[in-house]
Amino acid sequence: MAELDSQRYEDEHVHRVYEQIAQHFSETRYKPWPLVETFLKNRPVGSVGLDVGCGNGKYLGVNPNVFIVGSDRSPALTRIASGRGYQTVVADLLGLPNPDFRFDFVISVAVVHHLSTQERRVAAIKAILAALKSRHTGAGRAGDSGAEALVYVWALEQRKSRRGWDKGDDQDVMVPWVLKDSQKERMVRGKRPRDYGHVEEASKPYSLSKGPTSASTTVHRFYHLYRAGELEQDVVAAGGFVVESGYEDDNWWAIARRKEP
Repeated sequence: MAELDSQRYEDEHVHRVYEQIAQHFSETRYKPWPLVETFLKNRPVGSVGLDVGCGNGKYLGVNPNVFIVGSDRSPALTRIASGRGYQTVVADLLGLPNPDFRFDFVISVAVVHHLSTQERRVAAIKAILAALKSRHTGAGRAGDSGAEALVYVWALEQRKSRRGWDKGDDQDVMVPWVLKDSQKERMVRGKRPRDYGHVEEASKPYSLSKGPTSASTTVHRFYHLYRAGELEQDVVAAGGFVVESGYEDDNWWAIARRKEP
């Protein structure tokens, strides 16, 4: 897929969709994922971080002893986050406006998997790593700023989940978002819907090659499902190294640093 075609594809199957579902998506996203919360609370007092793909800003206030700037490609979601008093900016992951080497830490939760080619996913991780302080700007031990990034992506290996994906299935899929009447009623009444956390509010998805499996969906988002070891490979390809990595609730995650001479 050519670069321009990839951008257009993501505009249609990712960015426009999040603009459509932003309000309901935000209503179902208010509970921090445990490992992300732990990562943030373990940052040194006074650290300055960047949340790439901050959504409604649910992670921006997890640790009151650090300052986090939020960025997201969705104007609708950044408005929600800024309306909660957080510092946010509308920005594409592959065109972040901040200077390089400025942040003590970066988080990017459930974002990189929306990029439609491996080249763009590696470029996205490279941009995340580039935001981290270098050994020349950081206050860590000699030759090391201590700056780290936490990246989360959806896993292919979800055999035990209701989605049922597993090894051998297509990695590039379209995932439907369903807004049911009962959910609309809860929103109208001002009640908070269930926080789906790691689980999308959607019926069974369909693959790009096999076509739809459900007629009850409204809009679809593109996902690349990461197989075991693939996220670590992309980190290395982006010029980083993995400090720690693992699997949590249908997601692969990695804590990474940028390699420096």
